[in-house]
Amino acid sequence: MNQDAILLNVPVIRQLYHWDCGLACSRMVLKYLHPVSDEEFQRACWELRLTESVWTIDLAYLMCHLGVKHCFCTQTLGVDKGFKNQSFYKKHFDTEEDRVNRLFLKAESKGVVVKKCSVTIQEIQSHLEQGHVAIVLVNAVVLTCESCSSPVKYCCFLPVGQKCFCRKPEYQGHFVVVCGFNRTSGCVFYNNPAYNDRVCCTSVGNFEDARRSYGTDEDILFVFKQS
Repeated sequence: MNQDAILLNVPVIRQLYHWDCGLACSRMVLKYLHPVSDEEFQRACWELRLTESVWTIDLAYLMCHLGVKHCFCTQTLGVDKGFKNQSFYKKHFDTEEDRVNRLFLKAESKGVVVKKCSVTIQEIQSHLEQGHVAIVLVNAVVLTCESCSSPVKYCCFLPVGQKCFCRKPEYQGHFVVVCGFNRTSGCVFYNNPAYNDRVCCTSVGNFEDARRSYGTDEDILFVFKQS
């Protein structure tokens, strides 16, 4: 039976740098589902050689490395060459393309579960109803929290104290943890690692626009509670 509303008690953990939102989301998920010590987490990141360029496939490998059941759904099995022209990807694209493509090629043999598919909001809600959570890649330029006093700006993801004088980009990749929904009000609840003191919410429409925006590949990493 479908639940009208659910909000899972996923802890909010703030990212430390402008580049580690995916790792912060992973720590949130692990604290909720599969507690590991900070030492274990850091050791796993070191063993996987995670750097300042963290892709969704890296997070899937991290979950696998820590023995956590997962399923990474994406529209592209590898790197979309079209991203090379996007400012967000341009800096690391040439060095990262081969690395990321190799991770996709080796995924099955390493026990990393990857599926090429598009996911519906109903599938996400069903996943949450079972007490599971998901890490979602969104376009931070599009995503707008209805609870925050002002929209989250892309420059919030810069290191603390660093001012941003750039023009607003079309795409700014950012990971969030989806932790609930309300069918009556039509909202989605999520933890944004840009903050450490709130659960954010947005409309289903805005959430869908943000996660399906060009640049995301509709990446979503489903993470499951231990049975």
